[in-house]
Amino acid sequence: MEQSYLIKPMLGEEYPMIDYGKGVYLYDINGKKYLDAASGAVTANIGHGVKEIIEAMNEQANKISFIYRSQFTSKAAEELAAEIAQWTPGDLNWSFFVNSGSEATETAMKMAIQYWQEQGIFTKTKVLSRWVSYHGITLGALSMSGHSGRRARFVPLLEEFPVVHPPYCYRCPYNLEAPSCQYLCARELETAINRIGANQIAAFIAEPVIGAAGGAIAPPKDYLKTIKQICDSYHILFIADEVMTGFGRTGTMLACEQWGVVPDIVALGKGMGAGYAPIAAAVASEKVMAPILAGSQSVMSGHTLSANPQSCAVSLAVLEYLKKNQILKDVESKGVYLKNELKKLKNQFSFIGDVRGKGLILGIEFVENQKTKAPFPRNLGVTSKMITIAKEKGLLLYPAGAGIDGVHGDAIIVSPPLTITTNEMVELVSLLKQTFTAFLNEISENAGDS
Repeated sequence: MEQSYLIKPMLGEEYPMIDYGKGVYLYDINGKKYLDAASGAVTANIGHGVKEIIEAMNEQANKISFIYRSQFTSKAAEELAAEIAQWTPGDLNWSFFVNSGSEATETAMKMAIQYWQEQGIFTKTKVLSRWVSYHGITLGALSMSGHSGRRARFVPLLEEFPVVHPPYCYRCPYNLEAPSCQYLCARELETAINRIGANQIAAFIAEPVIGAAGGAIAPPKDYLKTIKQICDSYHILFIADEVMTGFGRTGTMLACEQWGVVPDIVALGKGMGAGYAPIAAAVASEKVMAPILAGSQSVMSGHTLSANPQSCAVSLAVLEYLKKNQILKDVESKGVYLKNELKKLKNQFSFIGDVRGKGLILGIEFVENQKTKAPFPRNLGVTSKMITIAKEKGLLLYPAGAGIDGVHGDAIIVSPPLTITTNEMVELVSLLKQTFTAFLNEISENAGDS
């Protein structure tokens, strides 16, 4: 290939040229097959090449692909907003459509601040968050993120919003176990609120299952309820970042539903368009919208392609596909099966420290020593090596951070399309076992050489 001027994630690296996808598989131009155990970036929730979605795309394209939201609305956008109101719990009824998860969380942040401003309260401008978290790459979203590696280059430009530990039971900062710990990592939030002052805080944002920064860390049973109770008691909004977990990844529309919690605002993305078109949303409750509707009647946010009819038509088709094929009803059982298979691998490979997650967002954390939980040295680049070996074997995995400091740790996320079959999960586990065996051989050879 001639000189490429495309800015890729790693400029010196060679990337296979993709040709097409079908179901859980992708094929490059050389005919190599890859099992997409990452759904791309935990995005392709219903798999690749689904004809119903392609037909919906073509149908909308034959009508109109772009309108500007300050000039027109569209049937696709109106119907999608109505559908989301039906699918989401509680009174999460109002959708602001954007193009990416970063835009969705940043819009949610702005909505939360505006909620208080519309009531004449202008001091509540902070949005607190947790360390070992990721909410997006725009400056507002990155300010809310507790992802040390991704913050590093831009620290002077960022707000200091991360203030509390995550519910990281494998590496509990208190060396306790839930529920006897009484959810101290959640109760840290109350301490932080009192230190900063509730009159300064608009909202608290959290991922129900921590993705890129933590490798599918799912909270213990009453953690999220405790967080929501603290937020309510101090008059602080709770924003759920469900960009990765929304649209059925855990078996319910929102992962929050798994723990019986309804947020005040939720950010959606990734699976919302299932990879067929860029679309995301900040979905607000009636409570949040009430003072805005009674006041300025305008949410101060927006992008050129917000509520794009082409993308909205795709998301509508994704929802219809989920409903028609009853996809969500099998996600929990598939997740239990796959998690159990991954735990079996833990008994075979001493570098697997933890297997965790919920539904079909599962994480594997790698350690140098299972007993002490000591992480591998950073300079070994274990996550990167694991991803590379897996790709050579024809398996796509999602890299993730790990470690209580968000720096010293290695993990991957296993998050295949929700449509994956049992036979395909058997193949996934087999390829994963081959990957781990090759990695073990590599580190054994290196140890021998040294």
